[in-house]
Formats: sequence, C-alpha cells, structure tokens
Amino acid sequence: MSTYLDFGLFRIPAYGTMIATGGIIANIIVVLLILFRDKKEIWDFVILEGYGLLGGIVGSKLLFIIVSFNDIPWDRIGEPQVLISLISGGFVFYGGVILAVILVFIAGKVHKIDAWDYISNYTFAIPLAHAFGRIGCFLAGCCYGKPYHGPFAVVFPEDSLIAPAGIELFPVQIVESICLFVIAIVLFLLYWFRKCDYTLPTYFILYGIVRFILEFYRYDEYRGRFLWLYTSQWISIVMVIAGIVWIIIRANKNKKNKVQEGS
Repeated sequence: MSTYLDFGLFRIPAYGTMIATGGIIANIIVVLLILFRDKKEIWDFVILEGYGLLGGIVGSKLLFIIVSFNDIPWDRIGEPQVLISLISGGFVFYGGVILAVILVFIAGKVHKIDAWDYISNYTFAIPLAHAFGRIGCFLAGCCYGKPYHGPFAVVFPEDSLIAPAGIELFPVQIVESICLFVIAIVLFLLYWFRKCDYTLPTYFILYGIVRFILEFYRYDEYRGRFLWLYTSQWISIVMVIAGIVWIIIRANKNKKNKVQEGS
C-alpha cells in the first residue's frame, strides 16, 4: 500500500495517478489504432469519449450516493468538509460504465457518428483502464478484501486510513485487476483478428461474472445490499443477461441481413 507516490520534491495521490495512467495508456493504444490501422476519424472518437467520460464520472457518483444514501450525513451536507468528502470520494464503477455507454450512443445520434463502430472495436480500453484503477484501489486501501489466511494474503500498515490495518486480507483488488487485464487482452484479440462483432456485450458478460464472484470476497462498507446479494451483484446479473440477449438479437439481425443480401 502507498497512498501517495513520493518523488522526493513532491508526491501525488496513488489512486488518481493509477486511474490517469490507465486512461492515458488506453487512449494512446486506441488513438494509434484509429490513425494507423482503422483509418477512422479521430475527432469522432474524441467527441464520443468526452460524453463517455462525463457519463463515467456522473454515473459512478450517482450510484455511490444511491447505495450509500443512508450513510451520508445529509444534515451536515452544508459543511465544507462533508461536501468536499462526498464530491471527491466514493464512486461505484457500474454506475459510471452504464451511464457512459448510454451517453456515447446518445452522442452518436446527436453528432451523427456511428457510435457502435467505435465501441465494438475499442471496448478493450474499458477493462484496460479499469485494471489500473483497481491497482489504485489497492494502493489507497479502498475496496479491500475479507480477512483471509492463505497464499498472497495482504496486510495493510498501521497508517491505513480505509482498510483495516494489521490483519491478513484477501487481495481482491489485485485479483480483479488481473482479471480485467485478461478481459482486455481477450477483447483486443477479438478486435484484432476480427473474430467478434459483439465485444461490448462480451465485456458485459465476462466482467459481470468476475464482479459477481469477487463481491463475495470484498469486506468494505458502503456497497449496498438487497435481500441476499450486494448491489453490484444484482447489476452483474443484469449485465450478463443483457449481454447474452444483446448477442442473440444482434446475431439474428446479422443473419437476416445476410439472407436479404443473398436473395
């Protein structure tokens, strides 16, 4: 754990740095592909990404507020410290990715851009950037795992502000990061070899399964719970089902188009 990355004369927050690093690396790869392999319009991608980033920030914050509504001191929300803490901390990834996808398609309609063409090719950038973000979670001590005495258990130091210090925990952030890197590689290969037209719903299915399972190994608060499952697990179920239905509908549509072209 290292809440800050120390560079001698200055230090920067590790969490934000890892998120920025993931975003920069993902963007560099996508931009290079757009310019040199796919010959697409770079400014169309910039427009879509702008909407996506807005959706990611707003959606992740809104879902955090929803699942943590009863734990937020609304009677003190006017106090600068409480308001700053609410604005700067607390984001739920699922809310961000859902609203981001919605706004990207809206942007496509508004600006007359084939949003599906960009999303279906560059979906791998989402889990790639997210994987770095989970490393940031580990460095900051948030989204920590359950008490666990086994291989690769992690112990956070005494100055840990979020994760419980001095006890062995399951390294759930690192495990999720590894899974996200694997998902990103799979989606990239599907794009590179043109083997799949369903990378976005495939991402929904793969990440939905991973997130559903890993939620059982998390131990942090403010995740929300309904009946016997956490909020993210219910969303994971919806994402997996939506991904499967999406693939079926699009496959049938492509099949009909081929039949019409053949006739």
